[in-house]
Amino acid sequence: MKGNVLVGQSGGPTTVINASLAGVLSAAFNSEQIEQVYGMINGIQGLMDDQLINLTKEFKGNEKKLEQLRITPSMYLGSCRYKLKDPAEDPSDMERVFELLAKYNIRYFLYIGGNDSMDTVNKVSKYAKEKGVDIQVIGIPKTIDNDLMEIDHTPGFGSAAKYIATSILEMSHDTYIYYMQSVMIVEIMGRNAGWLTAASVLARNAYNEAPHLIYLPESNFSCEQFIADIKEELKHRKQVIVAVSEGIHDENGEYISAKSTKTDQFGHVMLSGNGKYLESLVQQEIGCKVRSVELNVLQRCAAHISSATDVSEAFHLGEKAVDAVLNGHTEEMTSLKRISNDPYRVEYTTVPVSQVANKEKKIPVEWINQAGNDVKPELVEYLKPLIEGELKVEYKDGIPDYIFRQ
Repeated sequence: MKGNVLVGQSGGPTTVINASLAGVLSAAFNSEQIEQVYGMINGIQGLMDDQLINLTKEFKGNEKKLEQLRITPSMYLGSCRYKLKDPAEDPSDMERVFELLAKYNIRYFLYIGGNDSMDTVNKVSKYAKEKGVDIQVIGIPKTIDNDLMEIDHTPGFGSAAKYIATSILEMSHDTYIYYMQSVMIVEIMGRNAGWLTAASVLARNAYNEAPHLIYLPESNFSCEQFIADIKEELKHRKQVIVAVSEGIHDENGEYISAKSTKTDQFGHVMLSGNGKYLESLVQQEIGCKVRSVELNVLQRCAAHISSATDVSEAFHLGEKAVDAVLNGHTEEMTSLKRISNDPYRVEYTTVPVSQVANKEKKIPVEWINQAGNDVKPELVEYLKPLIEGELKVEYKDGIPDYIFRQ
């Protein structure tokens, strides 16, 4: 029996989440079991507001537009950060969702996102099973944070890692030209998992040793030791470049930047400012020229420097989701498993979404040095293949020519 696909995007943007959407569309358009593909405008929240777009009419038969979607950053469908109510406590959200799934004859529900998005996939799939609704529900992973369980690495991370490593290298070129002592502190996203900050290590090459110090939330942070580490580095070089995660914390678990008590809608402490705090600390304790840089959101949509590996894997994970639902899979997330590093190869699979939702993958402590201020070769080996390859981005009037939903 034929049916329709519903696909949505959720959470923070990445350079490759639209590549996963393009993979879904490509596979769906080639299937005789699928009539129409609908997109949720602004994720599950848009669905509940009955805000859908017919993607079959938008893209089918237009290969150029589909290719443009594949290399465009952020989310063509828009996003949301909405956590569905637990149907055991309040079924109103889920009743509304399933009312609209029935209205549009949706048999296949695909949701592209990170940890909280997989919670949505988990809830929708379990509710469908409980109510006996014939619908397959699959999650498609994305997050620059690389903190999803049951997957070797997440789409979006490789491109963000490439941007971070390139930025650190270019900041090194900016810094090394001066014959004076200086410290540059680069604050990088990462609440409890330091994958993005760790990726700064890829800036090191035959002539560049920066970042000279790397601090991750997987290790306890000491301000006293931080100053001692910098003083030691300044004995050997004029300029010191430091990469720090926004989520670094002391031995009591208190965030270095926890001057703010604000929380987001999921109850997460909103972090920012440890770079500035550490800048003041260096100025006070050492007195040399010091500057802090907060990369913040810059790496999330930098598609001009996307990793070709990342884009390709995101696309195939979207294709895999369509293949999975058509073969009866549900309550799962598409995933990839690394087969080898040299040559780099992965295989595409699916995993139970219950093993992903509301869980968090951190850097193994054995990949961090004992001093807690650098990473080991094992982590470098893990990271290197993920930033390989460049895309051909079309330009118009001197800037990238991306696609945008009107």
